Amino acid sequence: MNVQKISWKEQDAWGRKEFVLLMLLEFGFVIGCIKFVLHPMYSRWLHNDLYAGTLMGLTIAVVLILGVYAVALRPKGLSWTEVGLKPFDRKNWKLIALSSVALLVGAVIIMELTSFLGNTYENSKTVALRENTTFLAVLIAFITGAVISPLYEEIFYRGFLYRWLRTRVGLTGALLLSASIFTLIHIPTYNVMPANFWSGVIFAYAYERTGSIWPSVIIHGVTNGIMVLLTVMVG
Repeated sequence: MNVQKISWKEQDAWGRKEFVLLMLLEFGFVIGCIKFVLHPMYSRWLHNDLYAGTLMGLTIAVVLILGVYAVALRPKGLSWTEVGLKPFDRKNWKLIALSSVALLVGAVIIMELTSFLGNTYENSKTVALRENTTFLAVLIAFITGAVISPLYEEIFYRGFLYRWLRTRVGLTGALLLSASIFTLIHIPTYNVMPANFWSGVIFAYAYERTGSIWPSVIIHGVTNGIMVLLTVMVG
């Protein structure tokens, strides 16, 4: 297997223009338009919050993937390997397993600690899933959470965003800033935002260690999938 590690000392091919455009796409169009305008429309159209949320997720996935391609890759003649879609060394499976456990344990601890401030595990997504536990609904939620979301989020937030920050503000700054942005984009699912920050750190660290986003995609997918199944079982 030909595994090429990233040299974090080598700056990427992007500049401020690409960063600003993609952040505007995220915070302007995705949050401002898709989440607060299209999502309510989807809910009225489908009469089902779970399916509306799934359709919203698919819309965001298409928008962000096309955004990365149109802004960061195509104009400079770059391939998808530039945003981390490349093989990783087999020895990194240990890192994937340990990181998955650390993410789940850390998320539970964070949720329990923030519960003293009135935080709960419940949000619109968990409620919608518990209200519709048919096989099809659970399958859709699982595929969305364990496959679609991890893939486009890791391409955008680690493959592009973390890499852009890494060569400009260093390891610690890139970890904290990328995790903070990753947390903010989960508005309006406010109750899980503290755990999202921890997740963002874990995903970025996996990318840092391996030079590939596939380990973080796997960690992201496994933990999301477990959360979906636990939501159904507990409900």
